[in-house]
Amino acid sequence: MNYYGKAQAVAERILEAFQSGNIAKAIAPIFVRRKDSVPCRAWSWGNQLLCILQGTCDARGIKQWNAVGRKVTKGSRSFEILVPLCRKATVTDDTGREKEVSVLYGFSTAPVFPVECTEGDELPEEDQEVRQWMDSLPLLEVARSWGLKVDVYDGRDRGAKGQYLRGRGIALGVKNLSTWAHELIHAADDRLGNLTERGQHWRSETVAELGGAILLEALGFEQDADRGGCYEYVAGYAENAKIEPVQACMDVLRRTCEAVNLLLDEAEKLSQIQPVEPEELTEETVEHVATA
Repeated sequence: MNYYGKAQAVAERILEAFQSGNIAKAIAPIFVRRKDSVPCRAWSWGNQLLCILQGTCDARGIKQWNAVGRKVTKGSRSFEILVPLCRKATVTDDTGREKEVSVLYGFSTAPVFPVECTEGDELPEEDQEVRQWMDSLPLLEVARSWGLKVDVYDGRDRGAKGQYLRGRGIALGVKNLSTWAHELIHAADDRLGNLTERGQHWRSETVAELGGAILLEALGFEQDADRGGCYEYVAGYAENAKIEPVQACMDVLRRTCEAVNLLLDEAEKLSQIQPVEPEELTEETVEHVATA
C-alpha cells in the first residue's frame, strides 16, 4: 500500500470485507424529527439549509415574529427563502370522478429574519433531545475549531440525509453517525485542498463514505460505521462511473486516509489543550499572557 498513518489498518480490514462480501446489511436511517414548534422545521430541507448557512436555528417573516410577541430590530438584514406557488386545478381520477388538486407552477421568494435579529417575548426552549444528541457527536470540537456551524434539519423522509456546506457548516437530517462522519470527511478533504470536484462526483463521494467508515471504526464505533451502507453507497456511484466498487476505493485510498488522519490528528491536538481554571489565574499568569 502506498499510504501511511492511523487509518491504514482499518482501511485494509474494510476493503478485505468488501472483496469477500462479508458485510452486514445497511443500517436504516433514523430521521431527525424535531419536537419544537419552530415554523422553519416545516420548510423544505433546502430552505432549512439556508437557515443553517445564515448561522441561525430559527427564521421567520415580520408578521410571524409579531405573532409571537417579538419585533425585528431596526437595521436588521433579511435573507430570502423559496416559496412554492400553487394553483387549484380540476383533474379526473381513475374512477372518472373529478376532484380539485393543488398544482405547483413555480417558485417565488420571501424575506425572513433570523431570531438573533429580533427582541421581545421569550421563545419556548429548543428540542433538548436533539440538542443533546448533537452535543454528543464525536469530533464535534474539531468541526467547531474549523469554524464550521453544525446543526440539524427535520429530515422527514425526504431530501438529503446530510450536507457539507463548503467552508461554512454541516447540516444533518438523520441521526446516523455514519452520515455525520461522511460530512466530516468532506470537510477534512476540503481543508486539505483535495475537494475540487463539484456536485455528487464518484471520487469525492467515495472518499467521504469510505473515510467515514474508517473514521468511525478507528474511534471505536464499529457498528455505526455501517460497512453495508458504505458498500451500497460506493457501489451506486461506481456503477455510474463504470468502475468496480473496490477499485473506486483503491483509486482514492491515499486521499481518503489523509482526510481521516487529519481529523484524528486535530482531535488529538485539541485534547492536549488544557484550559486554565479561574483559580489558577495569578497576577504573574495574567502579566505573562499580556506580554507574550
